[in-house]
Amino acid sequence: MLMARSTSAWTLAELDRLPDDGNKYELVDGALFVTPAPSTAHEQLSAVLHAMLSPYVRKNGLGHVYTPRAVIRIGGSEVEPDLMVRPATAILPTSWAEMPTPSLVVEILSGTTRRRDTEQKRAFYLRIGVQEYWIVDRWSRNIRVVRPDTADVVAETMLEWQPHRTPDTLRINVKAFFVEALGAHEEAP
Repeated sequence: MLMARSTSAWTLAELDRLPDDGNKYELVDGALFVTPAPSTAHEQLSAVLHAMLSPYVRKNGLGHVYTPRAVIRIGGSEVEPDLMVRPATAILPTSWAEMPTPSLVVEILSGTTRRRDTEQKRAFYLRIGVQEYWIVDRWSRNIRVVRPDTADVVAETMLEWQPHRTPDTLRINVKAFFVEALGAHEEAP
């Protein structure tokens, strides 16, 4: 009889020893996720969204918009979101583990990340206290907004973000965002 072989959980020490080979390595609750370099469409979506978020974050004193290579390191897990907004600190921490929890995390789906972004990473972000999580789906051309203790909202025309105690609302025309980033049409994966 064949038995399923169990594998041990990965650790942060093991993660830190992996090569810098162009892949993105993430660890969520002991599970290792390896992602190849992103596509041009993925990076274009990230760049356009970064340009929309940054002035709003700066104007409202919400902190800083971080891009990949900036990580969330909490409780034996380490992830590298496509974009995140973290509150500013009076003194810059010396390690990622000391950084404040992001108020917003954005993941842009790809063929290789769809399941982990919508399942494991979603659960992780909510568990660590992220107040808003956007899942950008270029094939459906929508942005799923995930918040703790509320039903998801799938934004297809307009996305609004107004963090607690912020006087202004960021409004993103979702259709215009996808057209600016990808053009009028995008082929399926």
